Amino acid sequence: MMRYSLERLLQAVPTLLLLSIISFVLIHVVPGGPAVMMLGDKATPALIAQINRSLGLNKPLWMQYLIWLGQLVRGHLGYAYTYHQSVASLILTNLPRTLILVVTAIAISHVLAVIVGIYQAVHRDQVIDHILTAVLYFLYAMPTFWLGVLMVSTFSITLGWFPSGGLYNPLLAHPTVGSYLDHMVLPATVLIIGSVAGWGRYMRSTMAETLVQDYIRTARAKGLSERAVLVHHALKNSLLPLITLVGMSLPSLFSGALIIEIIFDYPGMGLLFWNAAQQRDYPILLGIVMMVGVLTILGNLLADILYAVVDPRIQYH
Repeated sequence: MMRYSLERLLQAVPTLLLLSIISFVLIHVVPGGPAVMMLGDKATPALIAQINRSLGLNKPLWMQYLIWLGQLVRGHLGYAYTYHQSVASLILTNLPRTLILVVTAIAISHVLAVIVGIYQAVHRDQVIDHILTAVLYFLYAMPTFWLGVLMVSTFSITLGWFPSGGLYNPLLAHPTVGSYLDHMVLPATVLIIGSVAGWGRYMRSTMAETLVQDYIRTARAKGLSERAVLVHHALKNSLLPLITLVGMSLPSLFSGALIIEIIFDYPGMGLLFWNAAQQRDYPILLGIVMMVGVLTILGNLLADILYAVVDPRIQYH
């Protein structure tokens, strides 16, 4: 397994290199630049050229890329123009907040999707199955930003149950765990609803296919209880595709977190990326893109490893 993991990580190097080239070119060819954003109405060609020289942006694009890549190989992600600190320190500050939000959403979504999927598969083609299918389709089709705005309007402004945004109550001298959790409820709920809708449908399909297999009939014929058949025979095999799907969904969950963090003013990686995009802060944008690329590869690798844990018949060489 260790050798397989190392080979997968080495195979990811060309992918990350290609990602870095495409990202670097696309970010730098977008009209405007950090000098224009910094100067605003005071921007003149002479001042723009001066700032570009100080930031090294007057060099040819290929030379800028090689300089940035050299720094990246040495573990230096660059210096943020707008925050006046290293990109690595910004990411280390904001990443844990997003990870807590995303991992919480993944864990709760996974559990709910498995429960809903199994329930629908067991009661497939019955009235409750059709009702749940309609609800899941409705939730899946609901735009994330619209659901977020709806949550703020209903549970924050109208009912006053939860705060509309932020990381914790700024009026508290020493923020408590409860204050952090209170501010996480609405953004996490939006992420969970979107994920459960998609994964629940997927779980329902795989579970329904598993329940009609011959080994399930054999288990029932042996006199096992329906609970034992579902948990010990059907669930494991049905979880395999879902595990892969969760690993591949990691980048999309980060993308969803970007929108959620903007709506709820949640200071994580999404809000950092949004602010950096508005200010054309190239080092932050490139640092976050590369970090998401690495997380995507690690997420897929983790899915492969969990695959082997759930199904011992799978061997990696």
